[in-house]
Amino acid sequence: MNGDYTQLQTKILIRTAVVLFGSLVLVSVTLSLLSGRFSNAIVGFLEKIYQDYETALVVYIYLFRDNKEWFVVAAAFVSFLIILRLYLKGFTKYFNEINRGINALREENSEDIALSTELASTEKTINAIKHTLERQKSAAKVAEQRKNDLVVYLAHDLKTPLTSVIGYLTLLRDEKQISDELREKYVSIALDKAERLEDLINEFFEITRFNLSNITLEYNVINLTRMLEQLVFEFKPMLAEKNLNCVLAIEPDKMIHCDVDKMQRVFDNLLRNAVNYSYENTEIFIAVIQIEDMLHIKFTNHGKTIPREKLEYIFEQFYRLDTSRSTANGGSGLGLAIAKEIVMLHGGEITARSENEEVEFEVTLPLS
Repeated sequence: MNGDYTQLQTKILIRTAVVLFGSLVLVSVTLSLLSGRFSNAIVGFLEKIYQDYETALVVYIYLFRDNKEWFVVAAAFVSFLIILRLYLKGFTKYFNEINRGINALREENSEDIALSTELASTEKTINAIKHTLERQKSAAKVAEQRKNDLVVYLAHDLKTPLTSVIGYLTLLRDEKQISDELREKYVSIALDKAERLEDLINEFFEITRFNLSNITLEYNVINLTRMLEQLVFEFKPMLAEKNLNCVLAIEPDKMIHCDVDKMQRVFDNLLRNAVNYSYENTEIFIAVIQIEDMLHIKFTNHGKTIPREKLEYIFEQFYRLDTSRSTANGGSGLGLAIAKEIVMLHGGEITARSENEEVEFEVTLPLS
């Protein structure tokens, strides 16, 4: 963005005019000094030295009047250097101000940087950079804190299923006389805890390898209808646990051009969130609507209204709606962040809204 430096240009023009005018004045002064009263004063001074007026006049003519051009050049050169020094000093002040402003970007001072009025545009730009850096630094601290908290929470939660697995396996080892029914019960509990332990470990792997910049897309034309139908079918056990009904509204054989695996992950994350945060005995509605050359995929569920302030951060890394220590009802807080990045790489967008105990995530994708 080009800045408005009108005041600075005006000041440069004025100072340039002053330099030229000052040089002309000094040259004029030099010429006047070499004639008139000044020349008479010199001749009078030389007359005192040589004790003869004619001799003093000859010396004056030989030394001064015959070399008048050199005196003018010397006077012009000296005057130009003096005025140019003052001229440049005024501009180095601006560079010093800009340098101080840049150095202030490294400081923790929250006050805005102030420059001369002529540098108002530069001042605005530096302050904009300062505010951006402050926001990025603050966001990085928040993200890092969320990540650290999540690691602590996951590490804490790892102990519970691991303790259960070890405990029930120890019972199976130590109790020689155990009924088949009790053995099956212990094995079933140990297996459930082991599966939960696996999920938590996968959370750690997800955090370790998470790097959105490494996501690359492999495009294919796919049947979106079948993809979503298959997804709903795979979620039937989770839906049954909370007695949820998932309704899919999409026209038959709706085709879309996208990365199959990546887009399936987006829809998986959205449906998983809908299941996790839905009230029991309610309905999850998935609707696919085409508006011109854009496809709108909406996931709507009935659950606790998400506050507006949380909706602003819901797509950030490591942000979880469930801020409790337990990770049973929520993941690492990466799902929606990854989903957003995948959708954006496809040239689309993902948004969220929540009101009246209804939550809706909408994915908008180009058809081609």
